[in-house]
Formats: sequence, structure tokens, C-alpha cells
Amino acid sequence: MLNSANLSKKSIEKIYRIICAFHEKHLKQYGVVLPSLLNTHGDYIKDALVLVYLAKDYPNTKMVSKEELTRFIRGFYPNTNDVQQARHLGAQKGWWIVAGGRDNIVLNLKRGSYQLHTLEQPYPGFTQGHRIAVTDDWETLKARYSFRCATCGFQEGQPHLHWPATKTKLQKAHMDPNKSLIAGNIIPQCQKCNRGDRNRWIYDNKGRVIKLADPNVIKTCGQDVQKAVYKILYRKYSGRKPDSIDDV
Repeated sequence: MLNSANLSKKSIEKIYRIICAFHEKHLKQYGVVLPSLLNTHGDYIKDALVLVYLAKDYPNTKMVSKEELTRFIRGFYPNTNDVQQARHLGAQKGWWIVAGGRDNIVLNLKRGSYQLHTLEQPYPGFTQGHRIAVTDDWETLKARYSFRCATCGFQEGQPHLHWPATKTKLQKAHMDPNKSLIAGNIIPQCQKCNRGDRNRWIYDNKGRVIKLADPNVIKTCGQDVQKAVYKILYRKYSGRKPDSIDDV
């Protein structure tokens, strides 16, 4: 059966096998989700069709508009209004699909268009984002961050940008230093980011500071910041003395 993209059933299956091979070799270890080609009724699954269409002629992929993708999917699902799968396959499921008009610096694409960038690396936001699974296996955790520091992004074994004579080494770092260094509370950081003042901060799993872990940090702040913090806490606790708010 032919559709608007002139892809026969044989061509779809051939492209899908290529995707499967790259997924097994390069992407599976990062937790990238591979959609099945067919559902239990023998119908093509939309996610798989979108991947197949974007992967035509890989690695020489081309920019595809959302309208073009929609026409292709309508060849199998005529009532489809708007195809959102390309965007979801990227940020949510780990395929490195570049979206035009989303401040990307990888490919120069028009707004409302997509292009499969590579089948050999996962979508960067996926490996460092909120979908990182809890694991106590250090090598697996590093792999899910593409062997890069969660905070500065420098790659293990490569020269550190800020210290060119220093090789980047990844270390187990606390997300929250007030908790144990166990699965779910570990991110990989280079030896520079995981330095002596690391116990001051609480990080999210993107390596970003989100809270203070040590209240003594306030002592190192300028007077303006200290006053602002004091005003916030004074209002919160209605000017009560510290000893009276221990149980609040």
C-alpha cells in the first residue's frame, strides 16, 4: 500500500529495522523509548510512523514540516487533525529530533518543522532531564548523563574548559547533602563542580541549584541580600524570636 509519502509497507519496515538497530546499539542504554511498529490489531503506531518518516535516507535526513507529517499520518489515520508526535518523541521519549523555532542551535529550521538529527545520541534534554531514572549503578547513571557533568556539562576524560590542563573526572555528588549518598540522591559532577562548597546547595537532577542546604551561606552574602532575607523571615514569623519558632 502506498501513501502520500510514497512509502510502501516494505520501505516502512526496512526503515524501522534500521531505527531498531541504531536504538539497540546507541540509544537503549539511555532509556530512550522505542515504539512498536504495530499494535495488537496489526495497525501502524503513530510514533513509529513519525520516526520512520523522519529517518528516511538516514543519515541524510531532511527538514519536514508538521503539515507534511500530518499528511503522511493521514494516509493511515484519515481523521488525524494535527501531529504532535515529533515533539513528544524528542523531549519526552529521548529521540534527538530538532524542532524549528524552539531556540535550537543544532539545525537551522523553520518554525513548525522538524528534522531527525541523529540516531547515535539521545536528545540532550532527555539525558539530563526529569526523566532520569533512579539507579544505584554508577556507570549506568553516568551514561544517562552522556558521561557529562550534570552542572557544567563537560565530558569525562576530556580537558576541562576552565582548567585546560585538567582532565574532567566525574564524581558521585549529592543532590541534597543533608541526605545520604544513595540512589535517587546522586548526580554526576566533575571534580570542580563537586568542590568544597558543594554542601551549601541542594541541586535538582539537571545539576541546577534550587535551594540552600546550609543556612550559613547567608553570612557570605552582601548586606543588601542579608537585609532582604531578614525582612522576608521577619514578616513570615511576625518578628518572633528564633527560640519561639523552633516548632513552627
